[in-house]
Amino acid sequence: MENKCFECGTCCKLFLINLTEEEYKSRKYKTQFEMFGLINDFKEAERCAANIIEQKEDGSCIYLEEGRCSIHQIRPKSCRGFFCTSKNKQFKGMIEKIKGAKVKKDAGVGLSTSPP
Repeated sequence: MENKCFECGTCCKLFLINLTEEEYKSRKYKTQFEMFGLINDFKEAERCAANIIEQKEDGSCIYLEEGRCSIHQIRPKSCRGFFCTSKNKQFKGMIEKIKGAKVKKDAGVGLSTSPP
């Protein structure tokens, strides 16, 4: 099966999105500590998580609108590299978490984005 994004938005509700140095410095994406300004040293920005895309109060990505990515065509590299159908071992845990969330959703249990 070829890698495919189903644009279901589940990953946008479950995972934090780390920006690359180029993405962070471009200021194209709103980050969680943006109101404090840009940290020039990217390594320091990573250490304090300033390179993570801002989240809504429910923990989902701020670019998730009506269950779909509003910036899908220009989404960050980490989003472009992830697919629910990926066979890449580095994504195995994420894919299992997404499958679990979908099973809960199909069973009528709400999709919680907050930690247990």
